[in-house]
Amino acid sequence: MSRYNGEQVLVVPRAVFEEVGDFYGVRRNPQDYLEAFLRPEVARYMDRDAAEGDPSFKQIIAYAIFRHNGRVLAYSRTPKGGETRLHNKISLGIGGHINPIDGLTDSITTYLAGMEREIREEITFSGTAVQHLYAVINDDTNEVGSVHLGIVHLFELDTEEVAPNEKALADLGFHTLEELGGPLYDRLETWSAICVDALRADEARS
Repeated sequence: MSRYNGEQVLVVPRAVFEEVGDFYGVRRNPQDYLEAFLRPEVARYMDRDAAEGDPSFKQIIAYAIFRHNGRVLAYSRTPKGGETRLHNKISLGIGGHINPIDGLTDSITTYLAGMEREIREEITFSGTAVQHLYAVINDDTNEVGSVHLGIVHLFELDTEEVAPNEKALADLGFHTLEELGGPLYDRLETWSAICVDALRADEARS
């Protein structure tokens, strides 16, 4: 039986990712990647169990970061989460896979619907949020990263009133970049560490 109960997830061929630009870390041109991916006969839905073991495809992950007055939302992944390889790590990312329920594979509307659904499933927040497409993150140095690609969205909140909707998100709260880049850094999952480095670089330039 599938570890993921037959879940279908949006993937793109690694070859297409490499055509746009293979890299390690962060790139700040996410729109270029989405435009290349969300095309007929490029993006497709694939059985997640197969996709997790096939690095010739990249699973597209919507990875939303929430910030209020310079402090960034973070949480610990508990064993109740679906990805066992990330348990007990600290993450900044709210979101996940795009599924057939979200729509056709070659539509930006589908991608955004998937991102919004994942956010609603994981957290509840009050007030308003202004978001922008921030970056793409990639890390092929480990077995999780080798089959995933993150599209990072940065949400600026006007309140800290955020609550988890899933038991997999423990210790949900806001932290300064100094905290995330200091005492907590060694516990960050790889993608979150990459994002903290990028956010701290932005802060240094401002």
